[in-house]
Amino acid sequence: MSIAYKTFKHAIPEIERLSDRVIRILGLNPSLMTLAGTNTYLIGTGKRRILVDTGSKGFPKYIENLQKVLKENDTSIGKIIITHWHNDHTGGIDEIYDNILKNDDIPLLKFKMPDGKDSSLKKHSRTYQFIEDNDVFRVDGATLRALHTPGHCEDHIMLYLEEENALFSGDAVLGEGTAVFNDLFDLMESLKKALRLEPTVLYPGHGPLVTEVKEHIGAYIEHRNNREIQIVNYLMKNASDMHSAEEIMEAIYENVPSQLHFKAVENVHFHLMKLLKEKKTGINKFFTV
Repeated sequence: MSIAYKTFKHAIPEIERLSDRVIRILGLNPSLMTLAGTNTYLIGTGKRRILVDTGSKGFPKYIENLQKVLKENDTSIGKIIITHWHNDHTGGIDEIYDNILKNDDIPLLKFKMPDGKDSSLKKHSRTYQFIEDNDVFRVDGATLRALHTPGHCEDHIMLYLEEENALFSGDAVLGEGTAVFNDLFDLMESLKKALRLEPTVLYPGHGPLVTEVKEHIGAYIEHRNNREIQIVNYLMKNASDMHSAEEIMEAIYENVPSQLHFKAVENVHFHLMKLLKEKKTGINKFFTV
């Protein structure tokens, strides 16, 4: 899930081969929050491949397109890996199992949420098999390594494709715009973790693929650092009063559509929580969280 203040800039084809071993099938669920829609990926070169993410519920043309890709490539889905629990990535699970797989033995893999929250969050009938950081998954032509990268949400993973030095970045890094997050401290650490891999390609959860990876992730980090500076400066200049996240958002954000105000307020809130976590500057006496 993303937060985009302008209409998404890039048209994404419904189906596109991105490399010898990666085919993107667009979820066809466009919105302000999903950009052109959720990117799902079929990975591998053989008769059994890995599907990364499943789009949203209730988009039959996506299911048709996925069936078409499988037929044209004379292949099938050997396992599904979910980058995180959000409904625009998990909503298509039941429809894929019911209409394509017709076999509940095909593994459905995801990183485990803390405190047993998976059962309360999931809105489908299938059962997850939980994976761990650095687990490796292999099919013909592709080796994927799971990397726990929280920040967007607690169970978020990226997937490193060894054969291409490429990273499926989920919603931690998008092809355009910036993503929402629930822990900015964790997100910044996850972005640094991604940079340390020095990938040459990003396959994001939304938006176009990215080839200028270092610059793209660097811009994410710079954007968040600049936003933090704006927040701290506002608090220091208005130190005589207490300030809510909503008040701070209205002062420092520009041109936010009204329907996205709540997400911008959330972003400010999580910036404030990061400042508290890092015990920076002692400014906590100037705001409420």
